[in-house]
Amino acid sequence: MPPILDDLDRKILCIIQEDARRSAESIGTEIGLSASAVQRRIARLREDGVITAEVAIVDPKSVGRSLTMIVDVEVERERPELMAVLKRWIAAEPAIQEAWYVTGDGDFVLIVCMRDVEDYDALMQKLVAENLNVRRFRTRVALGTLKRGCAVPIDVG
Repeated sequence: MPPILDDLDRKILCIIQEDARRSAESIGTEIGLSASAVQRRIARLREDGVITAEVAIVDPKSVGRSLTMIVDVEVERERPELMAVLKRWIAAEPAIQEAWYVTGDGDFVLIVCMRDVEDYDALMQKLVAENLNVRRFRTRVALGTLKRGCAVPIDVG
């Protein structure tokens, strides 16, 4: 059962999704709570699993990873043990930023952040060599980034 969130929890979540480094005092001033009340609420949101991580978002170009690929992966068979192996492989691969198990023509959609086409080709060769259940993959190259983010829309009353 999902945790019950009131409007103050939702306001806090909106604020920290925009800037997780905002002080509890600053948040409290904005929403009408004391800094200690904000800290308690944030601690509860972490404990309840509403807040799953607090990370820095790095510009891929600034670290030499300017090539983003969207990859559709299709598997041969959806046997649970074969799918588990592939899912573990995908989760462990650092170049894969996002991975979605989907319906439709493919089985997975991967967002891959690479240095260049040669690195991408090596990754895909490794994917196929280490996962014999992969039937095929199709690649789209991102020509530009219109929006990138992890913020979840939150309704505040």
